[in-house]
Amino acid sequence: MISSLRYSPILFGAILLLLCSASAQRRRDPLTQPEIDQIRDTSWEPRQRLALYVQFSRARLDKMEQLRADPKVTDRPQQTHDLLDDFQLLYDELNDNIDTYVDRKDDIRKPLKLIIAADTEFQAKLRALKDAADVKPDEYRQYEFVLTTAIETVDSAADDHRKLLEDQEDAAKHKKLHSGDQQVSGRPE
Repeated sequence: MISSLRYSPILFGAILLLLCSASAQRRRDPLTQPEIDQIRDTSWEPRQRLALYVQFSRARLDKMEQLRADPKVTDRPQQTHDLLDDFQLLYDELNDNIDTYVDRKDDIRKPLKLIIAADTEFQAKLRALKDAADVKPDEYRQYEFVLTTAIETVDSAADDHRKLLEDQEDAAKHKKLHSGDQQVSGRPE
């Protein structure tokens, strides 16, 4: 009996699941508890929720710029990496929420205009960081991958956001969108 359990696919799967779960738990949340509370409070209000994700993403880039300008910071490459990673996670969550609201046929034209403006700002800040890499190439190597990924993500999403705004404008002309006042089913994650 014991020998048959040793090689059981179910047991192997359970062990693999535990290992994956433990690995996932080590990843830190890019949001602070007050930010989590704000996001939760706006789950039914796409305009406010999307604006919060833009605000939180911007805050990570602003904090990164501050730490890069501070000569007292000793672990600048690691902190830059972590803030870029947080930015990427928040920006991905912003896009996931956009997808949720689009699937629900919510009218998100106003927040999309804010997001498109933020995309331009984010692109400029990320490119400025990449351009500054020539000054300290050893530091840059430590966050190069996450910076490149963030730039590619924002560039791609910016195009998607502009196209989505066009689609939303067209759908609004045909009254195919829910206004923010209507209650719809399907709570965002």
